[in-house]
Amino acid sequence: MTDPRTDDDLMLAFAGGAPDAFEVLYERYRKPLYRYLYHAVGDKAAADDLYQDVWSRIIASGEKFRRGNGFKRWAFRIAHNRLVDHWRALGRQPGMDADALDTVPGDGRQGPDETLERGRQAERLRAALMQLPPDQREAFLLQQEAGLSLADIARRENVGRETIKSRLRYAVGKLRGMLEPGPEAAGK
Repeated sequence: MTDPRTDDDLMLAFAGGAPDAFEVLYERYRKPLYRYLYHAVGDKAAADDLYQDVWSRIIASGEKFRRGNGFKRWAFRIAHNRLVDHWRALGRQPGMDADALDTVPGDGRQGPDETLERGRQAERLRAALMQLPPDQREAFLLQQEAGLSLADIARRENVGRETIKSRLRYAVGKLRGMLEPGPEAAGK
């Protein structure tokens, strides 16, 4: 049975001492947060470390959370800030290590051919994402992985909603161009 409480209610309950509320929040956001971090860094070990750190920061700063902040927006802000710290510590621009990408292991329910093909597709997508300009990649990941609305992304990035729409339109167009098979793949 799903918990009917809102994310904000759950976070406030957790901050007030209800560990079961955290379990529900964790279950709701564990996959989207991990995918966001993993696609941003392209490295499983780094994503694992960042993921643990983000959840630690969410737990540690729970008493600072206020109703109306929007837990999803707040949690992904923490994740974004942790990514910025990560890239600064490495002295690099975000996501420029396309060669270091590896695949997230499958769930074991697919046959070897399907697993291999899915891994190839995932690798192509990650490599394509790494070729996007950082602002387009960030907008795309926040929408697709974090599930944030255009308005939330615009607020988070301190730009207009139309700017985010443009970034997403360019990102999707570039990704399509990089991922769609060319004429040679169609047998020409």
